[in-house]
Amino acid sequence: MLRDQGVSYGDYIEQITYLLFLKMDEERVELLGEETCIPSQWRWSKLAEKDGDDLELQYRHTLEGLARESGLIGTIFRKSQNKLSDPAKLKRVVSLIDKGGPWVGLKVDVKGEIYEGLLERNASEVRSGAGQYFTPRPVIDAIVKCVDPRIDETVCDPACGTGGFLLSAFEHMKTQSQDREKLRQLKHNALHGVDIVDEVVRLCAMNLYLHGIGNGGSPVHQGDALSGDGGKRFDVVLTNPPFGKKSSYKVVGEDGSVSTEHESYEREDFKFSTSNKQLNFLQHIMTILDTHGRTGVVLPDNVLFEAGRAGEGIRKRLLEGFNFHTLLRLPTGIWYSPGVKANVLFFDKRPASREAQTRELWVYDYRTNVHKTLKTKRLTHADLDDFVRCYRERQETERFRRFSYDELIQRDKLNLDIFWLKDDSLEDIDSLPEPDVLATEIVENLEAALEQFRSVSAELAGEDERT
Repeated sequence: MLRDQGVSYGDYIEQITYLLFLKMDEERVELLGEETCIPSQWRWSKLAEKDGDDLELQYRHTLEGLARESGLIGTIFRKSQNKLSDPAKLKRVVSLIDKGGPWVGLKVDVKGEIYEGLLERNASEVRSGAGQYFTPRPVIDAIVKCVDPRIDETVCDPACGTGGFLLSAFEHMKTQSQDREKLRQLKHNALHGVDIVDEVVRLCAMNLYLHGIGNGGSPVHQGDALSGDGGKRFDVVLTNPPFGKKSSYKVVGEDGSVSTEHESYEREDFKFSTSNKQLNFLQHIMTILDTHGRTGVVLPDNVLFEAGRAGEGIRKRLLEGFNFHTLLRLPTGIWYSPGVKANVLFFDKRPASREAQTRELWVYDYRTNVHKTLKTKRLTHADLDDFVRCYRERQETERFRRFSYDELIQRDKLNLDIFWLKDDSLEDIDSLPEPDVLATEIVENLEAALEQFRSVSAELAGEDERT
């Protein structure tokens, strides 16, 4: 229906977001007796009663008016525009939503699951660019089970995307108590999210709202989490920062020439200055964790082995100032961005001490001889059940090994990219992964090598300048 208008799947979800919110707000008032945050002239009933050009005009003015509101309303409708310019088709969408309810009440979780399905469909469309914000649900849920956020704790995702970690944490925490005040705090004050992309923040806010989280104030906001220390501290941080290795921006000179400038965040709380975005997110998490706080963060391989003062220095700080207790090596083929090799780092914050806080690191290798795809061999929750069990029991197995602090600190350049299993595909041609997977891995390895050369070249250039 919307494809005929040239509307992308992302735009389709965006328009559904606006219209569903208006309808559900009306139902919250009529069915649940709650107060509305929406001014009377912009409510659902004003839309549902109109047709033709009057409907299109009302919808456009509604979006403009709500974009000027504060709190959750302003977050969802920030920079909103009507992309259903055909009044007849707009009326059809409004009618379908109007007759498809009720959308709140006991079915709220079901509606939320439907909405998440739409988000995943959007992520699978490479052109939409949404894949970088979508973390596989089995990975999210396994991390939440291991970190185990409690109902009286605060949870933050500084790169929240469409809200997968916050939703999983909410589902995990809400069953821990029947106390009304604790549940109210959980819904309105415990969860915090930040994302740099306006459209994604809107999708996240709506996704949370569909699950009954947030009403009035918004648990998520748009912003660059790396731009500074906001001062807030959290008991739990759960996140998967964007995959890009470098923070950079384009500069256009007076003569029209274009150059790329790498951005290094200069923050007093960052012990090391680097343009590597993942290393900066790691430093940011170190800052925003409360004392005795804990985290599960998805990061690419380069964080574990990148040479240079920043890479080695941040890893040393992680081992000495924090209890870096568990590392999960994830399989390839589970991301919408192809060729990504990523890990989950689990660590706890500790009070300042002269002694190293990491006594031992347990590594679970779920990458070697494991080949996943997005279609035929999808990652499932059952695939990570053994890791969750090992995480809790701390007994060595074929895939789960313990490494002492003394072993780690002596590794060359403090390289923590640790593996020990024999890769069967190196000797058995029948065990080789699919050609597209192989090709992607080759490209990734070449890019990593080039990155290392650039790093060495930059350091040598810096030494030449100093001498």
